[in-house]
Amino acid sequence: MRILSGIQPSGRLHIGNYFGMMRPALDLAQKGEACYFIADYHALTSVRDPAELRQNVLDVALDFLACGLDPAKTIFYRQSDVPQVTELAWILACLTPLPMLENCVSYKDKIAQGLTPNTGLFTYPVLQAADILIVQSNLVPVGKDQKQHIEVTRDIAAAFNRHYGDTFTIPDASIRETVAVMPGTDGRKMSKSYGNTVEIFGDEKPTKKKIMGILTDSQPVEAPKQDLDKNIALQLLRVIAPDKAADQQTKLAAGGHGYGELKKELFATLMDYFAPMRAKRAELVKNLDHVEQILRDGAARANAIANATMQKVRAATGLK
Repeated sequence: MRILSGIQPSGRLHIGNYFGMMRPALDLAQKGEACYFIADYHALTSVRDPAELRQNVLDVALDFLACGLDPAKTIFYRQSDVPQVTELAWILACLTPLPMLENCVSYKDKIAQGLTPNTGLFTYPVLQAADILIVQSNLVPVGKDQKQHIEVTRDIAAAFNRHYGDTFTIPDASIRETVAVMPGTDGRKMSKSYGNTVEIFGDEKPTKKKIMGILTDSQPVEAPKQDLDKNIALQLLRVIAPDKAADQQTKLAAGGHGYGELKKELFATLMDYFAPMRAKRAELVKNLDHVEQILRDGAARANAIANATMQKVRAATGLK
């Protein structure tokens, strides 16, 4: 089984990225051959500063390796180091019905957030399909909000196979429903676009400020707390440490325990959880040449797979 997943280097990674994508991907990597990439082509839809993009790519590489990615067991690479993916994206675009892309919710959401409409945002699902299909992936771990894009990929692959013959593996999505959508500090989905994230490797003081600033209702400390399923801090703690969340919920429901104490517990738990990863990241920063070599080695392995796929695609379509 081959597993494929990618993450955009559009800013500092946050705990929603970790629990929603990174940790499930790392777990799945133990069950098959994993191809995980840094989606720098995709990031061009929103990041226009070259220096910023390069730094973001490096940060994602450091973060993923610090969080446990094993390059000996995982093909880890920059998307742009496999340029065949853009060639395949054009070929797939020629088979993709326009209404299919017009119906994609993700594009509408991004425009609603105030992002400037561009063709890259609109055709994002086609490039994503190329990412998946070029390595013949069987399984794609994604957040719940990306499920539609996997369905688009399946439809495009099936259309290609019907028209040109059996060429692509039809992938399945893997979604962990319990953490598919991580709440941000304001209650909306955690997203860099909303500015409501808690960074994985953020500095201690800014991280504590974000945690203590999480929105809560106005029930007084002494009151037994109601509607705790809607409490953002409790939702976050439940993902990181379910036992601690259960203890906090019991105390809050009994009264005499304030939301401030809950947030302090969340902050302490968060710092403890990521402490070993912080230490590993600090070591990686001391040897960036090693990190770069990991990406180059991953790209070489990914290119071998991509070249084999493109030979089949070019022959099937009549390009060669």
